[in-house]
Amino acid sequence: MTENNSPRTIDPALKGKMLPGVAAITMFLLLLTLLNVFAAMRNAYGTAAGKYSVLGVCTLLVIGLFGLMRMQRFGWAIVCGGCILLSGGDFYFFRQTHVSFFLLRGFFMLVFFLYLVRPEVRDRMR
Repeated sequence: MTENNSPRTIDPALKGKMLPGVAAITMFLLLLTLLNVFAAMRNAYGTAAGKYSVLGVCTLLVIGLFGLMRMQRFGWAIVCGGCILLSGGDFYFFRQTHVSFFLLRGFFMLVFFLYLVRPEVRDRMR
């Protein structure tokens, strides 16, 4: 406990400082987003609605990732939402196709989400 009996008080010097796990999550999701954009541009998701929905989600995720790199709360919220939605989607695709890649990536996204919602990470956001 701290001097004011609040267990969630963080040192003001640590506010806005990035943890190594947040940096690793950001780099991995930037790579994943880049690969999805290239796949969409090569029509891997179709030529109409699938392509533009993937590009829209990737744009939103990149906005969230750059906000997370600046340790902004809106970026943290977008990336947390993206991780849990990608995890759920990967588990659904695994259930439909039984391709183990989706199960592995779904677990990675779930672990990323669980890391990002830790109090130590949330308290460092500006």
